[in-house]
Amino acid sequence: MIAVIVACEIGFWVLLVAGLAARYLLRWRRAGAVLLVCVPLVDVVLLAASAADLRRGGEAGLAHTLAAIYLGVSVAGGHRMIRWADERFAHRFAGGPAPTTPPRHGREHAAHERRGWLRHLAAYLVAAAVLGIFTLLVGDAATGALWSPMRVWGFAVIIDFLISFSYTLHPRRPRPATVPK
Repeated sequence: MIAVIVACEIGFWVLLVAGLAARYLLRWRRAGAVLLVCVPLVDVVLLAASAADLRRGGEAGLAHTLAAIYLGVSVAGGHRMIRWADERFAHRFAGGPAPTTPPRHGREHAAHERRGWLRHLAAYLVAAAVLGIFTLLVGDAATGALWSPMRVWGFAVIIDFLISFSYTLHPRRPRPATVPK
């Protein structure tokens, strides 16, 4: 299963780079669009491979949990990763505008941090839903190994909430400009 997860991660980046290269370097708009549309299919392959492994009697374990986490992160943040890469590719190879940087202080920074936490929560919830499906496939007896890493991740989501929303109560202030001597 770990090999399938690694292959899917590699497939994600290969399809993404190939799609952007076709779009911006070769100027093949349609081919680039087709390749970029195929990027989410990597998630479908991983979900199908994980479910098939469990249905065949594979032992539910950390690899399946990692697959669920990968799927959660991909669903919650994959479009953002694609947009991030597209901005940089467009800027570097097609004369597009410079990529934007996240706000560093004030209310805009606090809002950015809250949105980041919401993506983190969405990834956690998607992963939990996938693990719920896996639990249905294997039955309740063998799911302890599936769910135990989620406790640690749940703790991380809570810490991320506290940090992210602390900027709402106490926004980061801009640093004072230093005057050269």
